Amino acid sequence: MSESYIELQIKINPEIEDIISEICFENLPCEGIVLAEEAYKDLELISTTEGTLKVFLNPDNENPEHLSLEYIKVLLSDQRDILKARGLTDEELGSWEIAFAIKANEDWSKKWKEKWDVTHVSDRITVVPDWIEYTPHREDEVIIRLEPGCAFGTGTHQTTQLCMKAIEKYMPSDSKMADIGTGSGILAIFAYKFGAKEVYGCDNDPTVIDVAKENALKNNSICSFELGTADKITEKFDFICANILHNVLAEIMGDLKNLMNDNAIMVLSGILDEKKPVVYQAIKKHNLELIEEAHQDQWVALIVRKLEA
Repeated sequence: MSESYIELQIKINPEIEDIISEICFENLPCEGIVLAEEAYKDLELISTTEGTLKVFLNPDNENPEHLSLEYIKVLLSDQRDILKARGLTDEELGSWEIAFAIKANEDWSKKWKEKWDVTHVSDRITVVPDWIEYTPHREDEVIIRLEPGCAFGTGTHQTTQLCMKAIEKYMPSDSKMADIGTGSGILAIFAYKFGAKEVYGCDNDPTVIDVAKENALKNNSICSFELGTADKITEKFDFICANILHNVLAEIMGDLKNLMNDNAIMVLSGILDEKKPVVYQAIKKHNLELIEEAHQDQWVALIVRKLEA
């Protein structure tokens, strides 16, 4: 282990911390991330700052050029431009100002874990970090164990929780379920635990597939994960989750509809409240029936049904 580590700090809008975390995990030798000074217990925010993402970088990485300040500035600038082109504003993104420091190794891998706690998504749904001992509060409690930070989707973000609540409320038992943009696999695993007979997850990021498989194994859940996108899938499903950016949801709504059996239900999440008209237009264009508009803080999930042909 190196005697030091690199700490990158990025000023962000905390509402999109998962999106920026995913960018860092995909493109940098990132070993862990925390939203500095912000901590939650269950769903209650107990401390916060203006929104500084702390990214812990491994100085022993085989690509040392990825640790240079110049490389990181260009990378973040390019990624920010991509998100702006997809419809996010400067206010929604935050400034992305960065600070860069080399620090003595104080076992930061343990330090960042201190920010995580057990998350009670609902009375029955609980997400538990791997290193925390937890005793269920009720016999029918559904518990998912994950290593937060290993991939996009930890159960603490509002968009993930909206999907989990929709699965609990709307997914029929013995459903054939698909999780499009699966990330850590948490929604696929959760669907399996809630009785789905067949569970499939895909993502266009090759780095998360093995993580999703490991998480499913850890949770004794039988799920199939593969690298892919909605337009490449030929099977049809009874229940679908798509927790993706609003503009991407709008772009691929036709592909998502093609995955649905008649009367299938789909949860569309990852939508900031002010961006929901973009997704509404796509829902209307593809003749999907809106069942519910669910809210959590600034985020919206739209639950839709495919009408019989």
